[in-house]
Amino acid sequence: MSISSNSESGSGARAYGPLYTVQDSAPAPAKTPDELLTPDIKFVRVQWIDLINTTRYRVLPVSYFRRLYADPGATRAGISLSKVVFGIVGLQTAPGFGAVGEYLYVPDLSSWRVCTYAPGHASVMGWFQETVPRPGKGLAVDLCPRTLLQRIEREAQEKAGVSFLVGVESEFILVSATTPEPVFVNNADWSASAKMRTGSVETAVLEEIAQCLLDAGVELQMYHAEAAPGQYEVVTGPLTPLAAADTLVFTRETIYNVANKHGLRATFAPRLHMDSCGSGAHAHVSVHGPPTAPRAADAACAPTLTPTERSFLQGILGHLPGICALTLPTAASYARVADGIWSGGTYACWGTSNREVPVRLCGPPGHRHFEVKSVDATATPHLAIAALIGSGLAGILDGALLGVSDCPKPVPEMTTEERVMLGVSSALRLPRTIVDARKALSTDERLNSVLGEDFVDTYIRVNETLEKFMRGKNEKETIRKLIEYF
Repeated sequence: MSISSNSESGSGARAYGPLYTVQDSAPAPAKTPDELLTPDIKFVRVQWIDLINTTRYRVLPVSYFRRLYADPGATRAGISLSKVVFGIVGLQTAPGFGAVGEYLYVPDLSSWRVCTYAPGHASVMGWFQETVPRPGKGLAVDLCPRTLLQRIEREAQEKAGVSFLVGVESEFILVSATTPEPVFVNNADWSASAKMRTGSVETAVLEEIAQCLLDAGVELQMYHAEAAPGQYEVVTGPLTPLAAADTLVFTRETIYNVANKHGLRATFAPRLHMDSCGSGAHAHVSVHGPPTAPRAADAACAPTLTPTERSFLQGILGHLPGICALTLPTAASYARVADGIWSGGTYACWGTSNREVPVRLCGPPGHRHFEVKSVDATATPHLAIAALIGSGLAGILDGALLGVSDCPKPVPEMTTEERVMLGVSSALRLPRTIVDARKALSTDERLNSVLGEDFVDTYIRVNETLEKFMRGKNEKETIRKLIEYF
């Protein structure tokens, strides 16, 4: 995807591909309940996503959903949910969570989507709020993933005058059985027509997923066969961060549900084949803001990027080890990211059209964007995007100078002299386990200040519980749990 930004173009080269702006991609204003509740809608899924990327919802008949808004001047619309909601992992609870306390979950009507994969249903995301205001903090709940992302998005505008667009690639695998071994629907190559033969169940699933997304108003750019057995990819267009995260939740729900309708299971598990490709959720991010004055100090590192973009990039690279705790949040995530397998590698660096670096510079000069490859679909979308743009925003606000130059080839293939010349010799290494990622997050003071220390502390406790929960008695059981949970 090409996303219009403020990159500097020194070549005069003509842009290519569709160009996106924040104005074109911003969500439409919220409609009223009466406008949204058309006669074909019978049920509303009041939906949320937690800290371990579990999508949950309560189904309300339209008659009761209307009652929530019967007297908006006197009462807040919403449903009550126990405060344990952010600490539930399977049938376990993370340390620090218990049976006491309730939130009010308030629907955000701007997130409304008709569930085209479930006739008669619509879904709506919302905000976790305190039932009564807290002194000095009001109603906001710091653990709410949507609240966190919205706060960072607003701070970017208020403190730096910048906005972001985010698009995501959704890679997944279709299986017809999970026990005693996973049974993949086919085994053919990347983009091969053999993976989408007319009349096959997988082709019917892909076509229905595509049509459901289009009918729901999601911009589908393309879908295609990926390289691993039974693997496919769905690419949707860029949106502002909160809308992008909400849309990604809807996209995954569409994929899960359509596959299930046809007797298959879709899984976003990071890597099921050690001799083939894993499944990622690469995030494409562009930075938009007013022109900035030239900055000579790091211009040579990336001459086609603006100073703002260079600081944003350095913010991500400088905090990437800690970011990984939120973008690669499971033990299985680290089987997908390694050097030499086109998954981004293990050095915190970047490169133009280089698939062996964690941040790939994409698009024509003047319309650049960053593809972050160190993300998979076990991550909660709102938290992954918050960590990325929050770190990039910190780089902008701190005036961070880009310390690594454009890497023209994989770092392991570089000589010592090349690494020194490009600044890679001092580049951070990415964590190789989720334990190392949590340590990096806990010790990254700047990233803690961006996300909030209380949030980070709670997230780490919940993530530790998730790691234990996902660990099977043996490798086969662990893989089965991955497929069934993600």
